[in-house]
Amino acid sequence: MSYNIVTVSRQFGSGGRSIAKAVAERLGYEYYDNELVCQIAKESGFSEDFIREAGEYAGYKSSLLFSLATGSMSSGNGMSTTDSLYVFQHNFIKELGEKGKCVIVGRCADYILKDRDDCFNVFIHASMDFRADRIVRLYGEREDSPEKRLADKDKKRMNYYKHYTYRRWGDASNYHLCLDSGAIGIDKCIDIITDLTK
Repeated sequence: MSYNIVTVSRQFGSGGRSIAKAVAERLGYEYYDNELVCQIAKESGFSEDFIREAGEYAGYKSSLLFSLATGSMSSGNGMSTTDSLYVFQHNFIKELGEKGKCVIVGRCADYILKDRDDCFNVFIHASMDFRADRIVRLYGEREDSPEKRLADKDKKRMNYYKHYTYRRWGDASNYHLCLDSGAIGIDKCIDIITDLTK
């Protein structure tokens, strides 16, 4: 079966973004990651930096103290700023699904488009060692260890996903395909996804 939409969720450092971009290029599909950030910024009035950071981590902390500390208490419509951002993202991703063939990275797109028969959902993961080595090569050393950086990012994505979908991030039953990019290689992941969706 041919699919018009591919969503790619991924553990931090697994290469999911690179895989998604290469799949889009091979299939000749539109690719939405930073492009999605720019479009949401134009339509919502939120800054690109805020969308880039909060767009997959909103809801990570939902306490009153966190809202006050981050200035995300309310957007003027009774919702927190991060909840308002999620609504913008949700609606925009739904619109993308209607526009044509595309690959979408993260942002609960698999859940938002779950009722579409032409949407293929992928989750990319890898071992801690593979991901730690990869983020050091790509982003350099930081004060925190690579393992801590990975754990922190993954925890935020997991909590964000659970907060807005009530599902468990990374659970195989939420996706059509789960691939270990460390075990089978990034290029092979691209081949598999492309073959299954074209």
